[in-house]
Amino acid sequence: MATKLLLIEDVEALGRSGEIVSVKPGYARNFLLPHGFAVIADKKALRQQERLKEERQKKAVADKKESDEIAARLEGVTLTIVVKVDHEGHMYGSVTAHEIVQLLQEQQHVVLEKKNIQLKHAIKTTGVHAIPVKLKEGVAASITLKVMSEEGFRTSQEEQPAAAE
Repeated sequence: MATKLLLIEDVEALGRSGEIVSVKPGYARNFLLPHGFAVIADKKALRQQERLKEERQKKAVADKKESDEIAARLEGVTLTIVVKVDHEGHMYGSVTAHEIVQLLQEQQHVVLEKKNIQLKHAIKTTGVHAIPVKLKEGVAASITLKVMSEEGFRTSQEEQPAAAE
């Protein structure tokens, strides 16, 4: 039997603030209600629904503007990460969404969350990779990530000063 709830906050893959949703009782009891993401949809909550929808629309406009600005800053961005590889060229470990978020913060001063980086799997090969980024309000962006071995990075560093002369 489904439980009807009024969402107080946006919940990923469920709905937005102000929407009435039906969920399984365990999900409501164990997650949504204790975290304050939703309230049971009674008469009092239904009166609150209109106010929540208006607030959500205002927030959506602000989030869209912010996301568009971040997407513009990310356009054409290329990040470089240096990794250790064995003698056959295989990486030790992998590059995860968490590391990409840290790189963006260090190199571009853009603060994102790990959930914004849309990696299906961790990156386990050197080379150039296109990384899709999903921002608020459905705004999409893309960055380029160069995964270089330590030897390849040293070689490229040695070539740059020679090219500058």
